[in-house]
Amino acid sequence: MSLPNFQQALTQLIASPSISATSTQWDQSNQAVIELLASWFSDLGFSITIQQVPDSRNKYNLLAKIGEGTGGLLLSGHSDTVPFDEKGWDSDPFTITDKADKFYGLGSCDMKGFFAFILQVCKNLPVKQLKKPLYVLATADEETTMAGARFFIEQQLAKPDVAIIGEPTNLQPVIMHKGHMSHRISIKGKSGHSSLPNKGVNAIELIYQVIEKLMALKKDLIANYQNEAFTVTEPTLNFGAIKGGDSANRICGDCYLDIDLRALPGIKDEELLHWLSEALKPVAEKYPGRVSMQELHASSPAFAESADSELAKLAEKFSGHCCQAVNYATEAPYIQQLGCQTIVLGPGSIEQAHQVNEFLAFDQIKPTEKILLDFIQNYCF
Repeated sequence: MSLPNFQQALTQLIASPSISATSTQWDQSNQAVIELLASWFSDLGFSITIQQVPDSRNKYNLLAKIGEGTGGLLLSGHSDTVPFDEKGWDSDPFTITDKADKFYGLGSCDMKGFFAFILQVCKNLPVKQLKKPLYVLATADEETTMAGARFFIEQQLAKPDVAIIGEPTNLQPVIMHKGHMSHRISIKGKSGHSSLPNKGVNAIELIYQVIEKLMALKKDLIANYQNEAFTVTEPTLNFGAIKGGDSANRICGDCYLDIDLRALPGIKDEELLHWLSEALKPVAEKYPGRVSMQELHASSPAFAESADSELAKLAEKFSGHCCQAVNYATEAPYIQQLGCQTIVLGPGSIEQAHQVNEFLAFDQIKPTEKILLDFIQNYCF
């Protein structure tokens, strides 16, 4: 058996494109990455389960397991990356570049590097001494729909005691993050000549009224919901894109506004949808049949793990960092549905994620390996 070292494993993972995108032009299967991981962990004695994710473009989840019994530790990550701007990169995004004590490459920190770390620490484990199982989960489409994590939770293939999601956190344990939902608000007006405004219904004027109502909702959220653990302490409502009309001398017949909402832990998706509906209601009632709202992507709930949980306390001890809250979303609220204590903790900085010249710094290597070994030793031996 000849397994790659850390750099070789990272090189092969990065060289296997697995872009997740809503656009078919960019979207790619993650099958090559899944097959690499399956081969490596199978050689280490793990049992392998690969499942195709329903209603996806040839996407797969992998669950590797070693050890018997119940409980144990789940190490989880996503196998996909975001698209890239080739003009912004100083090197080939699919080739690892070793420069200035950093490994450059698409997915190096977000988050294919995490799997290379897991492989490295598992090579010398005394697996015959395992008292509880160790699981490795690789999911699909985290960067878009989180379809892989959603499907995995439906299957309930593992019941670990604890789970660690290796998103880039600079090895600082994350026990809270906001949720995310995005919607398109569409206005169906009635076009006509601009000199005869009473003959039409101007969709831009209606979207202006919608924005007024949403601004009031935004102020209410700020006034009534705060969590000081976050750097942005309130729920956020963002107006991300707007489009309408085609000519200055025509009444605008159609217009839409794309928004996203990021909720604090404790606010349910159902509440947000109710508040949105109530905000739109006055305009919708004034103009029957002309205001509609559609979900752009499946929503992702907020996440919270108790700061007093055993896992959170051990994470602080092993990492040397206090637990924190972040504003971005992860697969944590789904993995948590396995019934396990869950944190987000991994190498690399979120500031590198989704950026040109993404890198993983060398100074993350030894601390990451030690932390992973500490967790495995504590929960599996």
